[in-house]
Amino acid sequence: MSFWRDRRFWQIAIQVIAVILAIAIAMVLWINVTRNLQQLGIQFGFDFLQQEASFDIGETPINYQPTDSYSRALWIGLLNTLRVAIAGIIFTTIVGISAGIARLSDNWLVRNIALVYVEIFRNTPLLLQLLFWYSAVFLSFPNVNNRISLGGLIYLSQDGLEVLGLRFSSELAALLIGLTFYTGAFIAEIVRGGIQSVSKGQWEAARSLGLKPVLIMRLVIFPQALRVIIPPLTSQYLNLTKNSSLAIAIGYPDIYFVASTTFNQTGKAVEVMILIMLTYLTFSLIISLIMNLFNRSVQIKER
Repeated sequence: MSFWRDRRFWQIAIQVIAVILAIAIAMVLWINVTRNLQQLGIQFGFDFLQQEASFDIGETPINYQPTDSYSRALWIGLLNTLRVAIAGIIFTTIVGISAGIARLSDNWLVRNIALVYVEIFRNTPLLLQLLFWYSAVFLSFPNVNNRISLGGLIYLSQDGLEVLGLRFSSELAALLIGLTFYTGAFIAEIVRGGIQSVSKGQWEAARSLGLKPVLIMRLVIFPQALRVIIPPLTSQYLNLTKNSSLAIAIGYPDIYFVASTTFNQTGKAVEVMILIMLTYLTFSLIISLIMNLFNRSVQIKER
């Protein structure tokens, strides 16, 4: 058989051609960017990272002064983004699973409350929700001296939220609440679909063993539903991480916020955009890797 009629040859050839085209496009873009920077008299490089930042950051998980370098400032923004991503994934998973199960509840009131929650938060823009939580909710609370106490465990004020001794600024609290309830509405529908994908025979078999509804869900139904839930759930985690960049709208200093200030002061647009892209790409790849490993662990192993 001639090699051009060999299917294996064309599979390899198409992949090689695709790689060559990708490299060619990248080279053309790089040459174009370099030429434009030269025409503007701007030299490409990351030397600015060692220069003095000269701007303050409102919320810093580690020590930072305006006299520190831009690299230190970007590191602060990176940690703030990481904090939002981790906390947001945890909270939105709890809210999404709870709402998804509630959507299938036999209780009419619980089922319809979950339905209203999903439809409202899923069908309104995230940016609008963030502005609502920050401007209409937290900024309307009294000052810290007259803060609102909920059972002595939760305190609300213009300065933010305090839960069991953990303090969240108003910007961070509004961002986490907005991301949690928005993404949780999508996860709720994913969970509902995953649970409904499990055959009714599994429910009947579990009931025949005398298991209570809570145990049926925890031990029989939900583990089987995970095989359907995890792939789209991964996409929602990725969306949450990338949507955290909207923090700039309410003044929370995440990596995008700090990078924007850095760009405005240094004029290093290309370099700053590369750093931002690499940051979110790294976060996305790590989340995908972890979720793919988890997805592989819950799949049925056939002998």
